[in-house]
Amino acid sequence: MFDLILAAAEGISGKIHVAAAALAVPVGIGLIGMKACESVGRNPEAATKVLVQSIIAMAFAEAIVFFAIFLG
Repeated sequence: MFDLILAAAEGISGKIHVAAAALAVPVGIGLIGMKACESVGRNPEAATKVLVQSIIAMAFAEAIVFFAIFLG
């Protein structure tokens, strides 16, 4: 019985990091977008610079999921 539980735990534990990354990344991307909207609202002249930086930050945040999938 213990061997069956241990085998199931080994199979599940390898995918927990992928699930955590897949759940955390959309939250991070949402926060990046929220702060970008706030900063453009405060300073509309910097909209282009904020857009570029937020797109780069979202790409880096999205890369975390791919690292978790491919390295996991």
